[in-house]
Amino acid sequence: MGCSWGRYPPAIHTRVVRLRWRSDPVVLADVPEKLLPFAWGRSYGDSCLNHGEALVDVAGLDRFIAFDADLGLVRVEAGVTLAEILAVVAPRGWFLPVVPGTKWVSVGGAIANDIHGKNHHRAGTFGAHVTRLELLRSSGERLLCSPDTHADLFRATVGGLGLTGVVLWAEIRLARVAGTGIAVERVRYPDLDAFFELAASDADHEYTVAWVDCLARGRRLGRGVYMRGDHAPWQGAEASTPARARLRVPFDAPSRLLNRATIGGFNAAYYRRHSRSGGRVTVDYDGFFFPLDAVEGWNRLYGRLGFLQYQCVVPNDRPDALRGILDRVSYSREVPCLAVLKRFGDVPSPGMLSFPRPGLTLAVDLAFRGRSTLDLLDALDAVVRAAGGAVYPAKDARMSRDSFRAFFPAWESFAAFVDPKFSSSFWRRVTGP
Repeated sequence: MGCSWGRYPPAIHTRVVRLRWRSDPVVLADVPEKLLPFAWGRSYGDSCLNHGEALVDVAGLDRFIAFDADLGLVRVEAGVTLAEILAVVAPRGWFLPVVPGTKWVSVGGAIANDIHGKNHHRAGTFGAHVTRLELLRSSGERLLCSPDTHADLFRATVGGLGLTGVVLWAEIRLARVAGTGIAVERVRYPDLDAFFELAASDADHEYTVAWVDCLARGRRLGRGVYMRGDHAPWQGAEASTPARARLRVPFDAPSRLLNRATIGGFNAAYYRRHSRSGGRVTVDYDGFFFPLDAVEGWNRLYGRLGFLQYQCVVPNDRPDALRGILDRVSYSREVPCLAVLKRFGDVPSPGMLSFPRPGLTLAVDLAFRGRSTLDLLDALDAVVRAAGGAVYPAKDARMSRDSFRAFFPAWESFAAFVDPKFSSSFWRRVTGP
């Protein structure tokens, strides 16, 4: 538990306090250090790290409590992964209403980061589908929170980065689906203007997202492959247990493996393999939502220094800001390895610190190369701030205090709900002196 999924920055924790039974939790007040809940470590930055302090490991809270297959309600402990929920509910005609790019995320983590997915324009964030949860405070108090009960604390906990206490369990309202397949269409487009034309069809599809070639410049700026999909019947075998990775990266790759030449070659090949006219094909949901989960330890491909994922959102009426960001990335000397672009909808997020808001959101993975990488991201922050946008805390490892406060003006209201025993590397960085 010394690093996040991005592997930057490293952290040393003084102890790990393990929770195994929600009915008889550890007395948190007896732990001398500051605390932070932790499960599977899939956050990319330092919001899941508590350097010099303690972690509360909730991965042992891994039990299903109830599943109403008629109403589509599932209640699980906080350490249960999205993969485990899908393996149970998907064969029965239900699906999680929101999923991110990996299924190996705990329910507690999904709530703490108020995760979003390819269907934000329709479904909003994960927290919008949480009907209630139980929160353990360091005082020993256990509170049942919902949009109607302890509503302010509920709003602080959703998207609250684990700082309001430990979520013991949560109840989630599922979505009824036509099947476990996804009928998907992939359309190659030549530039950012063409992306905007394709994105006009968002309302007609459940899921939309675009892969972007971040090395393309000039007239090709923003070119990529636009994907849109909908649930459909699947003729293949249904998974009764979560599917595991088919490949494994056994060691840290050499830092020279990922460079602008190798990534440029991959981007060109990937772009050419798709047609301009598209064509729908039905795939299993794993292949559509979680392609990287097929490779265990794929983060090791970035080498021992790791990587940073930069995800921002800018208002819909500021496409110039998006162009400016893509332009800076393409002309930098950094190595943008994977980037996706989509339009957030106007479904309100329930959390005080929730990241999604109406606009254009870009997420790009950058191999960490030290000071030059950090300088580029500081420059991107300036563009986002000027446009009135924000950067996603769950994937951040370096934004400044001033930037955070500009991106999330409700942070002071939120701070009133932070449990006095809880903290994180991220929180100290963005709120400290």
